[in-house]
Amino acid sequence: MSAAIDLRSLARPEIQSLKAYDPGHDIPLLRQQFASKGGLLELGSNENPYGPSPAVTEALHAVFPLLHRYPDPSGAALKLALAKLHGVETSHLMLGNGSHELLMQLAQVFTGPGDEIVFSRFCFAVYPIAAQAAGASIIWVASLPETDDMPLGHDLQAMANAITSKTKLICMANPNNPTGTWYSTQDLEQFMQRVPASVLVLVDEAYIEYVTDPALVSATALQQRFPNLVVSRTFSKAHGLAGLRAGYLLADAAVVSVMEPIRESFNLNAMALAAAQASLADQDHLNTVRQATAVEREWLDAELHALGLSVLPSQTNFLLVRMDERTEDVEQALFQRGIMVRPMGGYGLHGYLRITVSVRADNERLLQAIKEILACM
Repeated sequence: MSAAIDLRSLARPEIQSLKAYDPGHDIPLLRQQFASKGGLLELGSNENPYGPSPAVTEALHAVFPLLHRYPDPSGAALKLALAKLHGVETSHLMLGNGSHELLMQLAQVFTGPGDEIVFSRFCFAVYPIAAQAAGASIIWVASLPETDDMPLGHDLQAMANAITSKTKLICMANPNNPTGTWYSTQDLEQFMQRVPASVLVLVDEAYIEYVTDPALVSATALQQRFPNLVVSRTFSKAHGLAGLRAGYLLADAAVVSVMEPIRESFNLNAMALAAAQASLADQDHLNTVRQATAVEREWLDAELHALGLSVLPSQTNFLLVRMDERTEDVEQALFQRGIMVRPMGGYGLHGYLRITVSVRADNERLLQAIKEILACM
């Protein structure tokens, strides 16, 4: 009988040291726990409380009779709809099982040991996971100071200064998760002028539909001038399809062609393909979601400020609220009331809670709970 070995040690060293993405609490279990206590108020994952377009339900029902068949491996119909929306050829599009899959693949294809990937200090947690899985070195760049007009936002000048001969990829979200902050399209254009053509720049636009600042439009407007600019999108947020997992990349055809061979076969299931296409066709519903979220974001921001709390500027469907030394106590007290928010300690933002903007009734329930909690402190 052979001696027992540590099978984990057979993995690549960079994989052994990886920590999986943490989605937060066990939500299904908590839904059962709070079912008889007024229900669980889920404000920790930046989901769309208004749900998807009614057209999505019809599209899903149409797919049911064909669930025993494989879906379209190329997602041709969805690609055509996306190409029409963005005014590009389908060769510039790649579909993903949510944008998460695409972010991982981008690092896998274009970076490896000895290469560098540049991130802002407070970035989406998947970026460093993707870098480490690829064996690339992570270059952290400090965010803007809290005294700045855009506290904790991206310092684009510092990120440009961090580029070296080893830099292969720069990843940044606009608007940013977890801070909610953003930079203007003009600032991005000036940044791109400083980036070598051999360095890919990913702009993650998971929250772009929620933007109301006219200074920020999609980075896709710059892609013809900068072929090294890659844009990712998701149907999980404003489109309300988080449970179906659909996302896509917009990139130069050469970028897409070299990534396609590692795309998993049938990575978007039939329901995700149908739902995404139906959602794209209902722009009225999307506009309703955007407008309602903007109203609630402004209202909740003002109410939290009225309580003396510091709230970062946001162009997303969430607010980052500073609680300082009270953070853990407030989060736990909200949890006991069946209200889930996201503590940001895992992101290095130990004094903050991230709160999803929901419908007015939910926002009022949250606000009343915070008032009661703070009054006891």
